[in-house]
Amino acid sequence: MFIFQWLNSQLLKMEWLYNLVTILVENVFKLDVGSRLGGSIHFFVYDVVKIFILLSVLIFTISYVQSFFPPERTKKILGGYKGLFANTLGAFLGTVTPFCSCSSIPIFIGFTSAGLPIGVTFSFLISSPLVDLASVILLASIFNWEIAIAYVVAGLVLAITAGTIISKSNLEEYVESFVYSNPILEAEQESLATKDRIDFAKEQVKEIITRVWLYILIGVGIGALIHNWIPANIISALLGEDKWYSVLLATLVGIPMYADIFGTLPIAEALVYKGAGIGTVLAFMMGVTALSLPSIIMLSKVIKTRLLLVFIGLVTLGILIIGYAFNAFSYLLL
Repeated sequence: MFIFQWLNSQLLKMEWLYNLVTILVENVFKLDVGSRLGGSIHFFVYDVVKIFILLSVLIFTISYVQSFFPPERTKKILGGYKGLFANTLGAFLGTVTPFCSCSSIPIFIGFTSAGLPIGVTFSFLISSPLVDLASVILLASIFNWEIAIAYVVAGLVLAITAGTIISKSNLEEYVESFVYSNPILEAEQESLATKDRIDFAKEQVKEIITRVWLYILIGVGIGALIHNWIPANIISALLGEDKWYSVLLATLVGIPMYADIFGTLPIAEALVYKGAGIGTVLAFMMGVTALSLPSIIMLSKVIKTRLLLVFIGLVTLGILIIGYAFNAFSYLLL
């Protein structure tokens, strides 16, 4: 137990880094970390460095594993199953693909073109940006393992349930016809050497960091502002877990935004610190990542209005239920 706690505090929460940044702020910048300005600088530097370190290590590891499961192989795996198990498998495969909602849509097109049930592809589409393994580790580093694991379970249940309902609703006719006629390459994946897999993992780290770095900086900046400049009573009055409207408000605010989940985590951290309900901030994160406006616009080009509205309605309802449930039972997790 002691070893686990030490690893958790030093490798995930990076207490060594926290202490180094404290020394930097107090001895180099000559600022008190207890002041607003000093606290903001400390929050920004510490969170940015921590997130980039964890993200790079996690993406490298996940991408190395993912190199054994290229898209064609994934399609073959999913194609061998039907029903609830297929939706569950699609949702779990989504967790090992570190894609944002927009990046997942081309894969959604590929899966549908390959003849996979649309419910399975929607389970993948929901879980991929919502519950990737890197975000789980970062959640544990910011909050705790109980919240991280509960978030994963809730996200997977949402993805599986929404995908199953779509499967049972027989909505295939509401997918644009060109998706089904999209050509699919059936070539076998070449066997990769270890060096090739390492090179692939490095490229994935570079590609994803290049794509999300700005969102991380913006998110951490907003988090530092909330953490040190906005009074706790204001946050609590708007987003406290005792406010019936807080989850609904957070979800509606999150949907029009577009950011990677890694950029929303520092905001969530600051909001919880200031008194917002844990379910409220998780609903905000889910709204941003699973229902961002750009991804909805892209999805509207490949599916018709009725199916799009069903998708948005199911995911929104699921996020609201998850948010209120987390607020109601947060005492078990904190």
